[in-house]
Amino acid sequence: MRALLIEDDPLLGESIKEYLESQGFIVKWEFDDSNIDQYYCFDYFDIIILDLMLKYKSGETILRYIRKVSEVPVIISTAKCCIDDKEDCFTSGADDYLVKPYEPKELLLRINNILRKKGLTVYLPNNIEIDISSKTLKKDGKEIKLTQKEWELLSLLIKNKGKIISHEYILNNIWGDDSVGTESIRTYIKRLRDILGDNSIETLKGRGYKIN
Repeated sequence: MRALLIEDDPLLGESIKEYLESQGFIVKWEFDDSNIDQYYCFDYFDIIILDLMLKYKSGETILRYIRKVSEVPVIISTAKCCIDDKEDCFTSGADDYLVKPYEPKELLLRINNILRKKGLTVYLPNNIEIDISSKTLKKDGKEIKLTQKEWELLSLLIKNKGKIISHEYILNNIWGDDSVGTESIRTYIKRLRDILGDNSIETLKGRGYKIN
C-alpha cells in the first residue's frame, strides 16, 4: 500500500511516516509543496494525506488540482477545525478530514475505512480476481503469490485500466529512475501475462502497455 504524505511539519511528518511504515505502508513524505503538482503521478498512490497550511501553496489548492487529474482518496490532516474549512474541503473532493492533534492509529483506521469502502477488487477474464488493498490475486479461486515489483506493476496497470502507459512512466513510478532497462520491464510483463493470460496485457509497439 502506497501513501503520499504532504506535510511540512518535520516532527509530525516523521511520526506519521514511521507509524505507517510500521504498518506495512510504503510512504513518500513530501515536505516541499512548491512544485508538487509537477512531480507526481497521483494515481500511483493508494492514499494521500494532505496538510492544509503549507509553505508555498494552500492545501485546498493542491486538493483541487489532485481532483482534476485523479480519484485517489485524500485525507485532510490539519489544525483547522472551522466548519467552513471542512465544508470547503469536502466540496472540493476530500474523502475525510482529520483535525490535529491526533493519534497515528486514528489516521490508520480512517485510511483502512476509506480503502475498504472504495472496494479495490478487480475482476479480469480467465477467472482472475485481484484485491489491490490486500495484495491478493486469485485464479480459479486459488491464490497466486507475486513479488513486490510484480504487484507494483500490476497495480499501476489496473489503476490506468484502458490507458496506455509508457516504459518511461513505468520506470519513473516503480523504480524512480531509468536505471532499469526496458528488457526488465518486458520480463515482468511476461510474468504477469503467464498468470493473467496471453491477451491480458496489450503491447503497443513504441508506446507502452495497456490492460483492458
